[in-house]
Amino acid sequence: MRTTIDFSPLHRSVIGFDRMASLLDAASVATQPTYPPYNVELVEENRYRITMAVAGFSEAELEITSEQSTLVISGKQTADSDKTFLYQGIAARNFERKFQLAEHVKVVDAALVNGLLHVELEREVPAAMRPRNIMINGGAAQLESAAA
Repeated sequence: MRTTIDFSPLHRSVIGFDRMASLLDAASVATQPTYPPYNVELVEENRYRITMAVAGFSEAELEITSEQSTLVISGKQTADSDKTFLYQGIAARNFERKFQLAEHVKVVDAALVNGLLHVELEREVPAAMRPRNIMINGGAAQLESAAA
């Protein structure tokens, strides 16, 4: 049974959508780790929030990097070698989670509250790409003057 989808026909027939084809290709092949769990929330029309459960991590052990269209959230805990555990059920492992951001989406804020890391994102559409209303001027008067 075939579990992957072949996107090579898409590469042959679509021009200018290379990034999208590559994202689809990567999404179909790569499996994301499940640790730590997270939510992606639509706050408003152009505002998003990623909430990640990072219990046991301090602000100094977390790093958020945004480069081009990739958001990387990573956590690196320092090992406490002086502790002896009889049972260790709380995961103390490092992680790195990557998110592909759409065009014009940027990170605007991050906060660590009660073991939850909240990363606020916002899409800022440039003025040239926003819809605009076009005023209709007296077209009939202009047509009459052009015909005369």
